[in-house]
Amino acid sequence: MPTAVIVDAIRTPSGRGKPGGALNPVHPVDLLAGTLTALVERSGLDPALLDDVIGGCVSQAGTQSVNIARNAVLAAGFPEHVPATTIDRQCGSSQQAATFAAQGIIAGAYDVVIACGVEAMSRNPIGFAALGLDPYGKAIAARYPGGLIGQGVSAELVAQRWGISREQLDEFAARSHQRAAAAAASGAFANEIVPVEVDGVSITDDQTVRPGTTVEGLATLAPAFRSDEAAERFPELTDWKITPGNSSPLTDGASAALIMSERKAGELGLTPRARFHSFSVIGSDPILMLTGIIAATRKVLERAGLGIDDLDVYEVNEAFASVPLAWLAETGADPDKLNPRGGAIALGHPLGASGGRLLATMLNHLEATGGRYGLQTMCEGNGMANATIIERV
Repeated sequence: MPTAVIVDAIRTPSGRGKPGGALNPVHPVDLLAGTLTALVERSGLDPALLDDVIGGCVSQAGTQSVNIARNAVLAAGFPEHVPATTIDRQCGSSQQAATFAAQGIIAGAYDVVIACGVEAMSRNPIGFAALGLDPYGKAIAARYPGGLIGQGVSAELVAQRWGISREQLDEFAARSHQRAAAAAASGAFANEIVPVEVDGVSITDDQTVRPGTTVEGLATLAPAFRSDEAAERFPELTDWKITPGNSSPLTDGASAALIMSERKAGELGLTPRARFHSFSVIGSDPILMLTGIIAATRKVLERAGLGIDDLDVYEVNEAFASVPLAWLAETGADPDKLNPRGGAIALGHPLGASGGRLLATMLNHLEATGGRYGLQTMCEGNGMANATIIERV
């Protein structure tokens, strides 16, 4: 059975996902195309060897519609015979892209694949409600009479169920910024970030990291997701705690990973950096929504034959601070190994690109520390989660 290895993993800097953000002037096709180009140039790979390009994107509308991965392949100047497809596993889209790429290699269907992702949140509105559309239909409305809800309310339900205080949420968020700022200052992100040229200026730093963030400052922010409708539906939520400060910000960004069989890497004279060890994906309660990472982690550890303490780093996406804190409480994991270079609260959450960002950050941390195993897991809209374990080689 072929072994799927990671030859390289990169990402763009994180831009604020609103007009005026550093990456807003760049069309998302061009943002992803530039990332694809940087990836093959770093390895010296002839893009004609690619069997497929699998891209993640959540808001596949407007400038991100009509198979953005294929459009980016053409924009990058890759040979026309290189195919591409765009997938949507919500926030885990590019993590799922990497999983599909690795599984295709393990199955013998591929030799060389790029898994990638992109999201220009400054250009595309979040959710179909903003477009005046109903994505659910009558059957889902009948199954969930109150209707499915936004992730912010789910984050409140998670905080309430696990007894997580506002102070704990803000402390976690402040720590994310502190860790990310320290990592950036030390040059820890230098090997994963590829610059983006915007109007003649090279953007190289994450725009979303706020080094001066404090718990005291975060405590002044008002809850962001309380509404009369939500309060009436969930009367148990008497103490609303999720704010813009302990949530991930709207973000623009792209990521990409070069994945191939170990045999092919040898033939091409390329050195693998890690191999894919185990995968899991699960569905979960679409109302609570954000807790699937707990079951996905248990499932992937069982498949891997490993315990939580066997892992050297955990990258758990910080969609909201309540999510990794609930994960910590359920898994008994070491908090010092959790997002040691900061997480999405500081580094941003460009939806379709976030899985690739987590992969790149985790891989570089393993190499810097001499660690062996890394876990990444991501909660996803409407109740899903992916988990992946890689092993440094």
